[in-house]
Amino acid sequence: MIDSDLAELYGVGTKVLNQSVKRNKKRFPEDFMFQLTRQETEVWKSQLLRSHFVTSNEGRGGRRYTPLMFTEQGVAMLSSVLNSERAIQVNIQIIRTFTKLRELIATHKELRQKIEEMERKYDKKFKVVFEAITRLLEVKGTPKKPIGF
Repeated sequence: MIDSDLAELYGVGTKVLNQSVKRNKKRFPEDFMFQLTRQETEVWKSQLLRSHFVTSNEGRGGRRYTPLMFTEQGVAMLSSVLNSERAIQVNIQIIRTFTKLRELIATHKELRQKIEEMERKYDKKFKVVFEAITRLLEVKGTPKKPIGF
């Protein structure tokens, strides 16, 4: 996502968002955030993000730098760096979600273990049944004479 959209989402100005990122550079490695090149910015201006740049004039207080783009991890990291009410709520929700995921994973581990125990338990019983069936199917003694001529 582009910095201006995230600033709006988190309820802060784009300038505030970018300053927070600059103050916390170690929290935003390349796989969390990157800056568009001038060429990429021109493509975005002309095709996808025209409405973001309509009011921007470099000579009159508009955007003088290429925008920052954030990956999913960068968006999450922003919630811990920004100090708006919305960013705080997003950060709390992220922590709650990770806690729920951990509980879910633990539950699945327990379920998997129970299933494996049941398989071991019932495999032994079914093994006995299959052995009994196999013994019943075995031909014992002398073969019978065919009926007929």
